[in-house]
Amino acid sequence: MTLDEPRPGAPGPLPVIAPHGDFDEDTLPPLAVRIRQAAAAHGGLILDASRITFGDSTFLRLLLTVHQEADLRIAAPSPAITRLINLIGADQVLHIHPTVEDAQTT
Repeated sequence: MTLDEPRPGAPGPLPVIAPHGDFDEDTLPPLAVRIRQAAAAHGGLILDASRITFGDSTFLRLLLTVHQEADLRIAAPSPAITRLINLIGADQVLHIHPTVEDAQTT
């Protein structure tokens, strides 16, 4: 699991967080802190989910909670994350974008 720094100078007002790897109950806490800090500081964030290879129910719960509290935009979700989100119908609730650029212009 690796967390990339928010992309400085990215167009649009929201920071981009681009984690990669697997996120489950054991590996999620550092990402959860970063997401919550960005959401609190900026009113939202763009989660570049293109390099997330696995997410469990705790990861999904984080997304849904942050979505309720801030402007969470999920960009380019990997097949594993798309499957997870679609499995419970969260694709009808979450703001999902095909690319980071699309999420920035919304």
